[in-house]
Amino acid sequence: MTEKNRALLPRELTRQVRVGDVAVGGGAPVSVQSMCTTPTSDADATLAQIARLAAAGCEIIRVAVPDAAALDGFQRICAESTLPVVADIHFDHRLAIEACRRGAAALRVNPGNIGSWERVDAVIDEAGAAGIPIRIGVNAGSLDPAYAEREDLTHVEKLVGSATSFVEHFRDRGFADIVLSAKAHGVPTTVEVNRALSRELPDVPLHIGVTEAGTARQGTVKNAAAIGTLLMEGIGDTMRLSLTADPVEEVDVAWDLLSAVGLRRLRPELVSCPTCGRCQWDLMGVASEVERRLAGVRAPITVAVMGCVVNGPGEAKGADIGLAGGRGKAVLFASGEKIRTVDESDAVDELFAEIEKRFS
Repeated sequence: MTEKNRALLPRELTRQVRVGDVAVGGGAPVSVQSMCTTPTSDADATLAQIARLAAAGCEIIRVAVPDAAALDGFQRICAESTLPVVADIHFDHRLAIEACRRGAAALRVNPGNIGSWERVDAVIDEAGAAGIPIRIGVNAGSLDPAYAEREDLTHVEKLVGSATSFVEHFRDRGFADIVLSAKAHGVPTTVEVNRALSRELPDVPLHIGVTEAGTARQGTVKNAAAIGTLLMEGIGDTMRLSLTADPVEEVDVAWDLLSAVGLRRLRPELVSCPTCGRCQWDLMGVASEVERRLAGVRAPITVAVMGCVVNGPGEAKGADIGLAGGRGKAVLFASGEKIRTVDESDAVDELFAEIEKRFS
């Protein structure tokens, strides 16, 4: 099938909105988000964390606005942040209104916990006047009351029904700059809900993620399973991979996932074999050191570390550059072709010297 006549992916059919200078939806690249863990009232700490996140590849940052005391810090953060800032609001619609006036690039609200529709409408109108989008965020704890207590509906149906009803209300109000999320902590529910939303609301950009996914290891696995599945199906316009960890880890995992599913490459990919009884060099130690040093490389290259000098270059011929070692020596190769043989003790340094020469 040619590019001209292939079927469009779901993410190519959504309506494009802009969060600051970042396009979301309409076939734009799937953007990477995270959320600050610093107190918003401490603008210095929050801006420092945003700078770290931006350096890691974060493209949109969300900041909590828990009370009025955070608003002055929020205003300064919006003014000085290198990333577009989304105000995360719960319960108090007045905070959402004020965040619009203080420079938010977007709002994240859950109509299920804002209160009356009159309050929700006031937020919608203020965002419309400011010309900024709203992410409607739905989760199990804050459903539309019309769906929450219905025993005839599954959990998935409650999430989808609530999300759909909220979107319809916003549209009836004349507001179309919507991004939608409906999150769960389970992988099957996350996948099923987002598949349904993509069918029911094909023009609405989806923010995808697993909420309360857990610590770095468990959260990475759950996000990879759920979000990886959705991305491979063409579903999802922007994403946050929630982890109970430093938010920079969220960004790192997000980019690794986008690379693994073939959507976007920002940094190197490491290919290494699982080792076996034939291995005659410190493959695990070398691979770990290469991985550590690759964190400072911003070239979308594939780097291989293989355990066998006989088959390694051939097995990893798709890699841009790599090492294959054994018996105190290592072969340095590029695209499957030998460059030279080096001592094992010098192998990592030789590899990175070659990376700098070829890809810097």
